[in-house]
Amino acid sequence: MTTLFLHPPFDAPDILAAILPDGAPALRPATLPGVALAGDGGVRIALAASPGAGTAGHVAEPTAEQRARLDFAMAAIGAAPVPVGGGVEAYVLTEPSAEGTVPEGEARQRLFEALSEAMDQFGQRPAADMPFLMHGISIRALGRARGPETRIPCELGSGLGAEDVTEERLRRPYAHYFGIEEHRVRHRRHDGGESPTLERAVFTSGDAVTVLPYDPRLDAVLLIEQFRAGPYARHDPRPWCLETVAGRCDRAEAPETTARREAEEEAGLTLGRLERMAAYYPSPGIMSEYITAFVGEADLSAAGGTHGLPEEDEDILSLVVTRADAVAAVASGEINCAPLILSLLWLDANAARLRADWAGL
Repeated sequence: MTTLFLHPPFDAPDILAAILPDGAPALRPATLPGVALAGDGGVRIALAASPGAGTAGHVAEPTAEQRARLDFAMAAIGAAPVPVGGGVEAYVLTEPSAEGTVPEGEARQRLFEALSEAMDQFGQRPAADMPFLMHGISIRALGRARGPETRIPCELGSGLGAEDVTEERLRRPYAHYFGIEEHRVRHRRHDGGESPTLERAVFTSGDAVTVLPYDPRLDAVLLIEQFRAGPYARHDPRPWCLETVAGRCDRAEAPETTARREAEEEAGLTLGRLERMAAYYPSPGIMSEYITAFVGEADLSAAGGTHGLPEEDEDILSLVVTRADAVAAVASGEINCAPLILSLLWLDANAARLRADWAGL
């Protein structure tokens, strides 16, 4: 039986529980010389050679089943077992990475959530598939890590909460860039009773931001147009949609930072002031997506053209239109994308204030 060195945080009970739900092997403290933690700032955290350094962790002798699960989890984040001497193996990143740190707080919860989802694929997919899937998994994991911190006022509703739901089973039959979860739940009813067991499927995609670039001096907005698979799947004759700038929350950064980055990527814009419009679930009956919407101050005098990241196969046309024409396109039905409709109606109600605050008009 090979002795395995487990580096932080994979030697911690909470992270091990995501990989080994039936129990972990006995652990003994140990320090491995010549290596240091390395990672990408996300869920990818393992060891890399570092002469003169050393990493404190634990050693263990896992069973064959435990070892298989550990190897699978580490393969998912891009690490492989490597002999380090004395009959000991350790998990080393297969590609060079920057210096890493032990994740805490939101980052640690994200890692736990990502590993929990990844391990649902154990025995279903080969380990070689997992690094490709981990991008989408880590986006969804970040959304679940942030979910419990969501603060929603309750002045009108009943006050029922997550503690009033009992999860009987969770299955994830599909995992790719997006995912599907099947929940078997019971929940408290408004009459005080309890519901029967319900089967509910959820399309999972992680959190997102939208930002509507607005030029208060021109009283104009920047819209984007791109092909969308949703309307195409519905056989809509025009599967190209007018939208606002948007993107997935896929990094450990504030939503405001994501909004600014997406404006640069999708429209070539550097935004000034940002104002949060709303945060909402666009279709809570079927989707877990949570959108934070912003309006962003922008100089649109020379904006427009084609943008997008080649590595994401984006083909995005950006166009500048007056606020009045954009709102008219909502009324006509040409704009049929819900986040853009919400953003334009909010802007139409707040434009006078923004023009005064941002442009002194």
